Amino acid sequence: MDEAAVIPYIRSRVQERAASIAEIGDDQVRQWIEDEVFLYAREHYLNLEDKRSLIERIFHAMRGYDVLQPLLDDETITEVMVNRFDEIFIERHGKIEKSEVRFARPEDLDDCIQLIASEVNRIVNTSSPIVDARLRDGSRVNIVLPPVSLGGPTLTIRKFPASTPDLDELAARGMLSQEAAGFLSQIVAAGYNIFISGGTGTGKTTLLNALSGCIPKDERVITIEDSAELRLLHLDNLVRLEARNANMEGKGEITIRQLIRTSLRMRPDRIIVGEIRGSEAIDMLQAMNTGHDGSISTGHSNSIADMFSRLETMVLSDTALPLPVIRKQICSAIDIMIHIERLRDYSRRVVEISEVAGLAGDEIQLNPLFRFQECGTAEDGRILGGLKPTGNRLIRRAKWNKAGGQDEAHLEAAGLD
Repeated sequence: MDEAAVIPYIRSRVQERAASIAEIGDDQVRQWIEDEVFLYAREHYLNLEDKRSLIERIFHAMRGYDVLQPLLDDETITEVMVNRFDEIFIERHGKIEKSEVRFARPEDLDDCIQLIASEVNRIVNTSSPIVDARLRDGSRVNIVLPPVSLGGPTLTIRKFPASTPDLDELAARGMLSQEAAGFLSQIVAAGYNIFISGGTGTGKTTLLNALSGCIPKDERVITIEDSAELRLLHLDNLVRLEARNANMEGKGEITIRQLIRTSLRMRPDRIIVGEIRGSEAIDMLQAMNTGHDGSISTGHSNSIADMFSRLETMVLSDTALPLPVIRKQICSAIDIMIHIERLRDYSRRVVEISEVAGLAGDEIQLNPLFRFQECGTAEDGRILGGLKPTGNRLIRRAKWNKAGGQDEAHLEAAGLD
């Protein structure tokens, strides 16, 4: 009996032992699996390693995410991409590689997809073939079924990190400099509005989490996300809101825009939006302009200038405001722009921190404070260099001065005073 047949066979044998296997504890289920595997091994001469592997495969199939479970348990893997049941790719240390792991049958991938969707009360079928969901640990999941996906069901999982690094840890990893980390921690505490831009997988959410850790503990914070990923464990007065897709009848959708609007009635000190990608941009800008200092958000772009263009397009998608008015809104709302890139050595680096200096004519002006300077390539291919002060002074001092307790030494250390 080949693997594609033996796993369903033993699963069915285990399931016959109880009226409802879901009500049985993991330890008991594992013991029953071991019993059945050892009985099977007597007739098929499996060695000890094969028996252990088979036990784990069946247990993961019954209590986890089947063959994906070991990949999800591997902390070095950051993304799992299932193109079809027998074609799985992973991202490890920023590099994509094909995994030797595969589902035994197309039906096993179908079962895994339905398990993931059911755990977050989502329905995925031919009538609703695209679903965004999350795993128990918060990892982001995207599911696409045929006929939209021509090669079969696809499943993409962006893993949720086991721990959330702070700014000092990110500096130690080389994502930014220690001087920049100290400066950012101070401007977050002082209530500067910050926008983080970057491409997919560059670390925007990681940096957003780290910045959020600098928010004073006594403030009331509302977080708004498509899929809840932020961890603000140090805050006592925290409300977490999550968007919701429409059901099969096209009803029940709760958008990011609706959540931003309702958050304004919840007396927030700060609003943190995981990602701006549509017409909610105007609501976020208005929130930043109406007393919610210290708000933070992110968006996809290839540069800071590109992010401004995207924000303008997002606002124009829902309103007919003149472009100069939109740009004035952006300048009034956002104090600091941070851009992250994934470099050719696959490292994720903050490459620019700029202050939004205002308008010159109809154009938004930036005051670059830090820029990444490359100074060579190591023998192992790593890019050498770091985030360096530009020598420009911080112009917008009102919030810094209003905060009172901010340490001017941070400005001096960063070369901004």
